[in-house]
This record gives sequence, structure tokens and C-alpha cells, in this order.
Amino acid sequence: MTDLHSFRATTRAWLEENCPETMRQPMSEADVCWGGRKWVFQSEDQRLWLDRMATRGWTVPEWPQAYGGGGLSGDEAGILKEEMSRINARPPLQSFGIWMLGPALLEFGTEEQKRHYLPKIARGEIRWCQGYSEPGAGSDLAGLQTKGVDCGSHFEVTGQKIWTSYADQADWIFCLVRTEPDAPKHKGISFLLFDMTSAGVSTQPIQLISGASPFCETFFDQVEVPADQIVGARGNGWTIAKYLLTHEREMIGSSDAALFGSEDVVEVAKDAIGLNALSQLDDPLLRAKIADFLVDEAAFDAELARAQDWMRAGNQLGVQSATLKYTGTELNKRRQELIMEVSGLDALEWDFAQAASDEKASLWLRSKANSIEGGTSEVMLSILSKAVLELG
Repeated sequence: MTDLHSFRATTRAWLEENCPETMRQPMSEADVCWGGRKWVFQSEDQRLWLDRMATRGWTVPEWPQAYGGGGLSGDEAGILKEEMSRINARPPLQSFGIWMLGPALLEFGTEEQKRHYLPKIARGEIRWCQGYSEPGAGSDLAGLQTKGVDCGSHFEVTGQKIWTSYADQADWIFCLVRTEPDAPKHKGISFLLFDMTSAGVSTQPIQLISGASPFCETFFDQVEVPADQIVGARGNGWTIAKYLLTHEREMIGSSDAALFGSEDVVEVAKDAIGLNALSQLDDPLLRAKIADFLVDEAAFDAELARAQDWMRAGNQLGVQSATLKYTGTELNKRRQELIMEVSGLDALEWDFAQAASDEKASLWLRSKANSIEGGTSEVMLSILSKAVLELG
């Protein structure tokens, strides 16, 4: 316990000295640092903050130091998170490499792959996208048809992916391809890594109703992928895909402003409705709705904290990731609905052609996708009904 007290004191002092003041301000989606070859830092402070944290290994505090991490214990990582929250320090880096690919490589990658890719992820040098869903394989992901033909020294990949988040801005992709076309659909899928600048790769943004376009269609036309860029055994990609999805669903379910927006429902309501003589919101029905939401949100926060403690202790989430994903995304949809309701007609003042990602209407529309991406709410409920309730 004394060691943890010492770690907290040292961490607090280091953060106070090294976190720039501008990196302690509330963060909108535009302020998120994604890293990668194409990334342009929004300010010198943003670059400095990433550099300082990456040098210390604290962009991925629990990863081994040999792979660019901080080598912290679960308890130490929890203290770091608390101390960052205390001064409102922004995350120095957000990354699908950190949230999804990194854990999969730590579990299934070769030592050479770990030493090659993980430090670059930790330093924000590679921005990754995810090649999972296809036009005919979304919820039924195992039905994917993108093929990878074994040509000896390389695989030749041909096919299409869809809903590929930020594919037009990504450097590399982790991609599921069918390498054994005659095997059962859950077999014969391999997990490949390749550069998005490879010949034969092209992307096309998909315009969303919210006015933003984070999703893309991604096309592969005889893309040559070196054979050593397969993760795990050939044909074992489905096992890796399921493992990665547990991390993706936990990430989506617990997302902050980078995906969901973080406007405070109570503050929005106070500004829009005002307070009565008792300093209560001057609308009893909305007051009750907001109170009901806040209770559910507090319960979810407690469950999320418990799950994170469980993972810090070296355990895997398993089916609990479906619970977090379903609850977190449905809560965010309720949050955005409430914000629209309390804001009234003012929230509808929105220019679609110049929509800002943090406008109320834009966030409300974007929230509809939360319960689709990473597995629909219906699929999450189906998983829970079978795995937890044993309904068949």
C-alpha cells in the first residue's frame, strides 16, 4: 500500500509538471488525437503531450515496456487514470490500435509482430482501421466473402468491406479474409495486417444522416499481403476476431466524447428550462426523466468500473462485453434524446451542409449508429440470452 501511495504522489507531481494547461480543457471530437502518418497536430501542446506520455509508456500504461508500454500493474494504471481525471487531462492518444488490435496482438501475435507493431501503436505512428463487416456480412460476420488466395510468399486479397471507420485516414488495416473457401463459414478465415497504401486498396466515404462521414466502403483488388503479416494460424481468424470484438464492445460501451459527446444533460436542461424557486428544474416531468436517466447512468458507471478492475487483474471480459456494449450505447441514445427534448426547437437549428460534429442534432443522429456498430443491440441481447440466461 505504501508503494501505491508513493506511486500516486510521483504520478500526481509528474502530471502537474508535464500536462500542458490546454490539454486540461474539455475536449470535443475535433480535439481528439488519433496519430498516424497523416495526422496533423492541432497544436504544439497536443504534440508535446503525446510525446511526453508515449516516452513514459503511458499511452498504453499496462502494456509491457518491451512493447512501448508503461509496464504498470492494474492498481497503478487505475491510479494514473484517477490522477489524469483529477486535473481533467485529455487522453494523449485515441486509437483502434490501442483499443482493439493491440490486445489481439498481445494474445495471438508472434514475438516479432509484437516488437514491430506495438511500439508504433503506443507512439501513435500508425493509425489502424478495421476490416470486418461486408455488404452481405454484418451481424452474420462469419459469412464474409473477401478472399485471400495463398500465393506462397504472399496472399492475394480481393473483396469489399463496409462501415470501415476512418479507412480514408488510416495507415494500416487489420482485416478478416477467407483463405479456405471450402471450409465451414466459421473456419477458414484468417486475420491479416496490411498497409492501406498497398496497390489495389481504395476507399470511398459514406455520407451519414448526421452530416459526418467517419465510415467508408473499402475495396481490395488483388492486394498482395506478405505471408508473414498473418496473425495467428491460417484459418484461425474467427478465434482472433471474437477476442478482438470483446475489446471493441467494451470500448464502444464505455466511450467518451471521442464517440458519444459529453454534454451534461442537467446543465443543458438548466440553460434551456431554468430553475424554479426551489432551485429545481422548472418542469417536473422532464426532471423525473432526467433523474431516472442519471440513476441508470450511475449504475452503469459502477458496472464499468467493476469490469475495468476485473480486466486490470488479468481477466478477460468475455460475454460481459456484450452487456457493456448494449447498456452503454442504449444509455447514450437516451442521453441524446433527452438533450434534444429539453433543448426544444433550438436544437434543430442545424445547417446540414456545414454540420459541426458537436451540434446537438448531429450528436443525436450519430447516436443511432452506436447501437449498430460493433454488433447491434439485438445481437447483444441474443448473445446474453444464450450465454447468461441459457435460453437456447
